[in-house]
Amino acid sequence: MHLKKDERQGDGEAYRTGKNDDSADDCPLPAALSEAQADNAHYQALNAYADKRLDKCVFGENKPACKQCPVHCYQPAKREEMKQIMRWAGPRMLWRHPILTVRHLLDDRRPVPTLPEKYRPKK
Repeated sequence: MHLKKDERQGDGEAYRTGKNDDSADDCPLPAALSEAQADNAHYQALNAYADKRLDKCVFGENKPACKQCPVHCYQPAKREEMKQIMRWAGPRMLWRHPILTVRHLLDDRRPVPTLPEKYRPKK
């Protein structure tokens, strides 16, 4: 059974990622982004898209870091946009949320779990 973001229990990457989405809300937007992208509705829509993708992750609580995941659930354009945002937010996260930064770095070192049986390609 797959749990929604607010029903998740435990300490998995998907749980922490969903739980900590609000922590990015207090960070100012990067000055390099255009006025059109700085629109709050744009970031809310992107956040909703990320939540939807996390809720549908085939790995569930054992989710690896997205950059190591064999299943790319984001659309290519959204994936590039998330990379841009993470490149900007990553260094700032160290000062605003040092414990989350350490957890995130440790999660990057975790081995990628095997794909669940029902999602493996048929032979």
